[in-house]
Amino acid sequence: MKLLKEFKAFIMKGNVLDLAVAVIIATAFKAIVTSFVKDVLMPPIGMFLGGVDFTELKIILKEGSEAVMNGDQVVTPAISEVAISYGLWINTIIDFIIIAFAVFIIIKAYNKTKKKEEEVPAAPPAPSNEEVLLTEIRDLLKEKN
Repeated sequence: MKLLKEFKAFIMKGNVLDLAVAVIIATAFKAIVTSFVKDVLMPPIGMFLGGVDFTELKIILKEGSEAVMNGDQVVTPAISEVAISYGLWINTIIDFIIIAFAVFIIIKAYNKTKKKEEEVPAAPPAPSNEEVLLTEIRDLLKEKN
């Protein structure tokens, strides 16, 4: 039972909950960026480069073939194509760059707000007992004159 209590205390800490929220938001953000790259950014770039569809760019290492059928019987099974899909890799690289830039902007904004908090001048320290006594003595001497 002690282990369960410790686990519950660990899960309920703010850092773990913040991390869980960050992972969920990051997953959704990645989906948005992937769609932006695939559906918005790459089509005009492909059109500009002469109608290239980046998702279809690949180096075929071994051709695939369809299954050969004799009625309901499979004479020769289908063989999948073996290829290096470098167009999809290019899309993934662009996804990464956009996500990394967005994280950079967020961290830069966060650091800027932290710096402003640090720049707020702290209240001057309270005078020491000696300074208070010397000030009182000075004021009493002024009153006598």
